[in-house]
Amino acid sequence: MSDLLFRDATVVDGTGADRYRADVTVTAGFITEVGTNLTGRHIIDADGLVLTPGFIDMHTHSDLEVLVEPEHPSRVTQGITCEVLGQDGLSYAPVDDTTLAALRRQLAGWNGDPEGFDWNWRTVAEYLDRLDRGIGVNACYLVPHGSVRMLAMGWDNRPPTAGELCLMRELLAQGMAQGAVGMSSGLTYPPGMYADTDELVALCRVVAEFGGFHAPHQRSYGKGALAGYSEMVEITRRSGCPLHLTHATMNFEVNRGRAVELLTLVDAALADGCDITLDSYPYLPGSTTLAALLPSWAAEGGPDALLARLAEPGARERIRVDLEERGSDGCHGVVADWATIQISGVRNPRLADAVGRTVAELAAWRRRKGTEVFFDLLRQDELATTILQHVGHEENVRAIMRHPAHTVGSDGLLVGVRPHPRAWGTFPRYLAHYSRGLGILTLEEAIARMTGRPARRLKLDRRGLVRPGYHADLVLFDPHTVQDTATFDHPRRPAAGIEYVYVNGTAVLRQGSPTGALPGRALRRTPRGTKAT
Repeated sequence: MSDLLFRDATVVDGTGADRYRADVTVTAGFITEVGTNLTGRHIIDADGLVLTPGFIDMHTHSDLEVLVEPEHPSRVTQGITCEVLGQDGLSYAPVDDTTLAALRRQLAGWNGDPEGFDWNWRTVAEYLDRLDRGIGVNACYLVPHGSVRMLAMGWDNRPPTAGELCLMRELLAQGMAQGAVGMSSGLTYPPGMYADTDELVALCRVVAEFGGFHAPHQRSYGKGALAGYSEMVEITRRSGCPLHLTHATMNFEVNRGRAVELLTLVDAALADGCDITLDSYPYLPGSTTLAALLPSWAAEGGPDALLARLAEPGARERIRVDLEERGSDGCHGVVADWATIQISGVRNPRLADAVGRTVAELAAWRRRKGTEVFFDLLRQDELATTILQHVGHEENVRAIMRHPAHTVGSDGLLVGVRPHPRAWGTFPRYLAHYSRGLGILTLEEAIARMTGRPARRLKLDRRGLVRPGYHADLVLFDPHTVQDTATFDHPRRPAAGIEYVYVNGTAVLRQGSPTGALPGRALRRTPRGTKAT
């Protein structure tokens, strides 16, 4: 007899095929049968509920939070059973003592920098081993290009020497051999933004040798968006490395209604045999750090050099011109509109009154110029301030999510007073608003984008579908009541209507409440030709 029986569930199996009614049994962490009149020791009455594979979040920033709060309520309450870490070219492995210290400062706005935390790893393998101590959901890891570049050549704004490029290739190969599923790049964040196309091609060739993929935060989502996407496709063509376009968006006023141009580019590359997928989040505002808006030259040399420039009048004026007149490359080539840039979190408690206000509102309140408020926040918060950028367009969001290469990524930051609600609401929002409410996607299409399709991109072994022999990563929810409840004012509210979530056959959510169980583990890419397990 099976350990667990879901009786009379409506199964949406992750393939995109039509739903059907069935019993599903689980034993020892695996799905054992899908059929009728099955038996089990523990029975969950699933009549009227939908049973699906666990949701896979293709773009997250939980690199520290999954260790600080391993129960991971933001993930389990919205049905996520696997997430992809190491995004945007910046994370904490591989590192040495010097680069770890710099990354802790640079990423404090994304991930925090908890006091007393045990940073007991330096390699990708050691980080994955740390995850294996016990986490609420499974996790995959991308080797971050910016962190590798930092190890090889610091924060220099120049092409690498032959020796430095060789070292980067070696570090990347080590990370891939230790279980990473690919490489991420962050081309609006230092030091990754200093890389040219040839450098990325050389590194992507290494990724391709290991059967991984490239997940770029490309150079622009504003004025240069199409050129940035074209460069990423060129890298794929030249390197043979599969491409996953993370948070694929067309933002700012210059791109209103232009998603079709991105999708035309993707379709042409797919027709030529390129292997391309993408992900997106179902919201209009973006989210990043305030420091990310700075021009690339200002960040050269690292956080201390940047803070010194912010204190020097000549450098401040040069930054102001880039931001307000020319369009900073950090701000995607678009002139900064302070009315669209809202403070979502600060590290310095003395700046708490800035949270929830736009830079323009703070400037009016303090009777100062927008750039002066910008500089003050960066210096007083030591670059840790996070923001929402209200720059998205609904027609672009809908067009991109319809594309057959589309998957789902939350891109959510979990720290700060008022982070983006996508960290807690992305998956139920797709189900409630865009599928049930607007009919943009059928339920079967939405689930395939959350489960089977990303599992294929990640080459996960026996995950992403409801099938006998597959790992029991499962979600049971009410299709009529599933709903995101997280808002911009209250961003940490859990989803409604999700009843049960299982990771590797263990309940992490039962009757809508987290259980505190930690059955998740690192899913490592195994040698080329095999799948991540």
